[in-house]
Amino acid sequence: MNSSALWLLSPEISLAFVAMLAFLVDLVTRRKGYVAAVSLVGLVLPLLFTTLLWGELSGWVNAIGPQPGEVAGVSIPGIFGTLVVDRYALFFKYLVFGALGLVLLASLDYRSRLGRLEGEYYGLILLSAGGMTLLAATVELLSLYIALELATLPLVALAAFLRDGRSTEAGIKFLLLGAISSAVLLFGMALVFGVTGSTYLSDIAGAVATATPGDVPFGSYAMLAGAVMMAAGFGFKIAAVPFQMWVPDVYEGSPTPITAYLSVASKAAGFAALLRVFTTAFGPADLHWSVLFAALAVASMTVGNLVAVAQSNIKRMLGYSTIAHAGYMLIGVAAVAGRTGDGSLQGPQGLLFYLGGYAVTNLAAFFAVIAIANRTGSDQISDFAGMGRRAPWLAFLLTVSLLSLIGIPPTAGFMGKLFLFGAAVNADLAWLALVGVINSVLSAYYYLRIVKVMYFQEPASQERVTCSPALWAALGSASLGVAFVGMAPWPLFAFAAQALLGFAGR
Repeated sequence: MNSSALWLLSPEISLAFVAMLAFLVDLVTRRKGYVAAVSLVGLVLPLLFTTLLWGELSGWVNAIGPQPGEVAGVSIPGIFGTLVVDRYALFFKYLVFGALGLVLLASLDYRSRLGRLEGEYYGLILLSAGGMTLLAATVELLSLYIALELATLPLVALAAFLRDGRSTEAGIKFLLLGAISSAVLLFGMALVFGVTGSTYLSDIAGAVATATPGDVPFGSYAMLAGAVMMAAGFGFKIAAVPFQMWVPDVYEGSPTPITAYLSVASKAAGFAALLRVFTTAFGPADLHWSVLFAALAVASMTVGNLVAVAQSNIKRMLGYSTIAHAGYMLIGVAAVAGRTGDGSLQGPQGLLFYLGGYAVTNLAAFFAVIAIANRTGSDQISDFAGMGRRAPWLAFLLTVSLLSLIGIPPTAGFMGKLFLFGAAVNADLAWLALVGVINSVLSAYYYLRIVKVMYFQEPASQERVTCSPALWAALGSASLGVAFVGMAPWPLFAFAAQALLGFAGR
């Protein structure tokens, strides 16, 4: 591996270095707080390298010079063409690292439940983030599969980290169902390779574009089956119906910071890979797959919201909520067909914006849940009674995040849905936008039920509920993000537009 390849992989290499350092510090000292400090401070390294790579694309950094196949200012290929550094990949690196930093900060309030495994906890979550960032950058199917497993397997171990009955069940279900979904995805990749003779997305796109036109999408039943199986594999990773069966138990049994991380970073990485694969490899085939994702969007929104209504555990409720939000995000994938004459990508731009707004919103909600549940010892919604008096600020910030999840202005969730539904309308999918609006109204019932419990039911105790300064910092940062994205959306929207420069032939 030459120096240019190391440079392109510098964020992931530095992240792995920080993870190994966390393991080492855990071995040589009994003061476990050092492990958390090393992990948090060490996150500066991958963020720095990501910024320098952005500078390489922008021209204000020149670390490696022109590379074979490089499109100046747009993308830099590397590692035998299996990986590309472009603004799209870097956008998701920033998103994953931002979510990772907040989750690591919030985990400081969870340390008492980790026991002697604190080093393993921080090391595994850092390694998982490396796999997630590679998912957004890979342009070759086998490399994508390896990155997917690197992202998933540490999360399986983390889901079982509490070592009680529910946590063990979460880990086993995540492992078994994840293995099945990975097998389906891999078999779909094998079918695509069998038809096209290549695992590179650009070669697959060429084969699809030159396929003999006919009644079968993508030119053959084998290619169609491969595309559908790959969509099913990705559907598991993003928790879309009917591949969502792992979500409620895994979300309930996992440590709450890991649940928050799964709901945001893992979902973002899954959408990053899905969008790149289907837009790049299958885009030339008149975007037949947009119909498939529109159907998945409707099913995910409807099932997620309807089942969430019946939940009494707040982590399970938020788990079904993430299924519904996967449906909203799939509207952006389906709306890729709405490319205007100037080649803009309204659907993907709306999706990237929504992922950013959803990240700060869902993290804020989970951080507030961590603070309250750590004190009450329960994740039951009924035990949040009276939190408006026992923890006024925590209840207020949780309320704001829930309003954002509904899509009420002026929050990040409102602006995200506005852009996504607008993209659907521009793509002649007004019916899909209408289904999204109806589901948003439906979701208000179970979100506002929590607000009602916190403010209008009598508390079981008058004891005040507080949390650590670290958790306050994480919760405050995420809540500020909810307000900022909601009231000043244009910086994130412009960043999403920049991320799509050169993406999928734009």
